[in-house]
Amino acid sequence: MAVNVETLEKLERRITLSLAAGEISGEVENRLRNLSRTVKADGFRPGKVPMSVVAQRYGYSVQYEVVNDRVGQAFADAASEAKLRVAGAPRITQKDDAPEGQMAFDATFEVYPEVTLGDLTAVEVERISAEVSDAAIDRTIEILRKQRRSFGQRPAGEGVQETDRVTIDFEGKIDGEPFAGGKADAFQFIVGEGQMLEQFDKSVRGMKVGESKTFPLQFPADYHGKDVAGKEADFLVTMKKIEAQHLPAVDDAFAKAWASRKAPSRACAPT
Repeated sequence: MAVNVETLEKLERRITLSLAAGEISGEVENRLRNLSRTVKADGFRPGKVPMSVVAQRYGYSVQYEVVNDRVGQAFADAASEAKLRVAGAPRITQKDDAPEGQMAFDATFEVYPEVTLGDLTAVEVERISAEVSDAAIDRTIEILRKQRRSFGQRPAGEGVQETDRVTIDFEGKIDGEPFAGGKADAFQFIVGEGQMLEQFDKSVRGMKVGESKTFPLQFPADYHGKDVAGKEADFLVTMKKIEAQHLPAVDDAFAKAWASRKAPSRACAPT
């Protein structure tokens, strides 16, 4: 069959597809007849539901399925005949001016661009090389160790140290009044990793479990919380738990574990 492909804009194309209305109706009737053998309806025995009832209940959906199937097949045949490299699914719209006894549809779609390679025989390719220093390897290994680290309860009586994971309750006030986002219970962060403002981070170091401490904190002028940016707050912090960091040894077991690792998510807070 002759396929008329209309070029619209850039890579967009359009094909008009025609289907015989009689064939559609016949297929719909066949599918409804097959459906009537198994469909159930109140007041009728299975397989004895009148076709009029089946058509009333399922006629629209069956016709939609038949048209969709036929249009899809017609588009696939037309695209193959015209040797089109179709990119994605077409957009189908029904036409109102189809000839009598016909159903017509416009299929609008995009095609892959034609790419022509130039002469590459004279092209010069610069070989890029990079040297990996021992220091870079060491930094990478430390990052991988942190991804597999664990935390254990710090011995009683010991204060917070660098890289400890702490659990705290805190409440901040500005001019004696609480402010939004300035309070949390059982909040966790790792000391020295930049998860908190530096002033906050330094103030909890040395604290012990059960200890409470009040300290001032100056929010930076460019702080992301506009309501507190540039202001000074007083924070009351109570230390609930201190866990020391344990890094895995760099050995065969570590290498195997890293190969199947899942990077842990990080906590966020007043930073």
